Amino acid sequence: DRLVFALFFATYLVYRAGDPASYAAAASRLDLTVGTANTLALLTSSWLLALATHAARMGAAAQALRLMRGAIGLGLFFVIGKLIEYAALSGGGADARDDAHGFVMFYLVFTGVHFLHVGIGLLILALLSRSIAASARAAARLEPETLRDLESAGAYWHMVDLLWIVLFALFYVLA
Repeated sequence: DRLVFALFFATYLVYRAGDPASYAAAASRLDLTVGTANTLALLTSSWLLALATHAARMGAAAQALRLMRGAIGLGLFFVIGKLIEYAALSGGGADARDDAHGFVMFYLVFTGVHFLHVGIGLLILALLSRSIAASARAAARLEPETLRDLESAGAYWHMVDLLWIVLFALFYVLA
């Protein structure tokens, strides 16, 4: 995934360098407030998931579950924010087919692929939270497999977060 995204980013930067004024004008149609809120939501979600992993390692399944639910909630906040942005962009007449300079196409494809990764991450976290909830109800320590799965899910979630930070910089800040 990282290689694919690196190629995406390099291709975007090459096209952007060919028409910086058009890209800046198109980027100005994005809502920086929503983009910033989404970024903060994902960063905080990653932090909560890191805290959940630490709590799980310490045997505090109930605390891990609460933190994980917070991480999932912020992930859902991100999803809602992206849907609002997509609707606003579409309502503003943005269409990848009419995008002569490519900004909208790049934005929709890159953030769409990221959106898919967020959805997969949320599904993984939701399924994993069921195992953690069972341990919390039984006041038991997490099984080693569950802890390993939580750490793997955390690594995936942090990578999704990192990719968003680059996307945010490319589409919202670089404008």
